[in-house]
Amino acid sequence: EVEVEELQRLLAGMEKEQRSLVLKMKGGEAELERLRSVEGDKLAQQDRSAQLEQEVATLKEKIHHLDDMLKSQQRKVRQMIEQLQNSKMVIQAKDGVIQELKEKVAYLEAENLEMHDRIEHLIEKQISRGGHSSRVRSKSEYVSSQRLTGPKPLPLIRVVET
Repeated sequence: EVEVEELQRLLAGMEKEQRSLVLKMKGGEAELERLRSVEGDKLAQQDRSAQLEQEVATLKEKIHHLDDMLKSQQRKVRQMIEQLQNSKMVIQAKDGVIQELKEKVAYLEAENLEMHDRIEHLIEKQISRGGHSSRVRSKSEYVSSQRLTGPKPLPLIRVVET
């Protein structure tokens, strides 16, 4: 009987110890699960951090490439503006030369008309002195008749060079 009691007491102690060990085991499992979760979160955070670092590096590279392209385009625009300004200066210079030539042409046309008028006047004087009523048409009269049928002559402009 003493042995049975002793065994029952040992059995009760073992049951009690088993319950406490089961509780400890469940607590340990819960702690292990929590640690695994924390570690999993840390790993997920590390993976996400590595992914973000890679994205940042890629974006920096793209930004650098775009900056290079932008600088290249700005250089091209500056060169085009310079070419345009140079072309404008050349055009202005050529316009000035054209204007000068137009003035010279107008002056020479006016002088030419004046000379034709003088020649016609001299021919008419000679004809009227000679008394010829039937006369042969002169070259200056032919030019004069062409002048009348052609475009309207420009006004007489004399350019005086100083």
